Amino acid sequence: MKICGQNIRKIRRSKDFTQEYMAFEMGISQKAYSDIENSKVKINLDILTRISDILEIKPSDICSISDKCGNGYEDKYNDLVEYMKKNGIEVPKEYL
Repeated sequence: MKICGQNIRKIRRSKDFTQEYMAFEMGISQKAYSDIENSKVKINLDILTRISDILEIKPSDICSISDKCGNGYEDKYNDLVEYMKKNGIEVPKEYL
């Protein structure tokens, strides 16, 4: 998960966003946001999605669903995509 926090920081800085701005947009304290970048908090899908929306990037640009972030997310992701396809639910292109 450390790689994800580092990627968030790198992308945030490349867009000239401050931690304070990110925290404000997420509705959390700057300290709480700092904990995300410093990998003191596990990054779940909700956090990943919120951050990627603010940064206007795909979640996979921050944290690929691979062994980098581990914890079986890849299998869960693939299962979800398959479920959506089988049930006629449109899968957004950025998640394919």
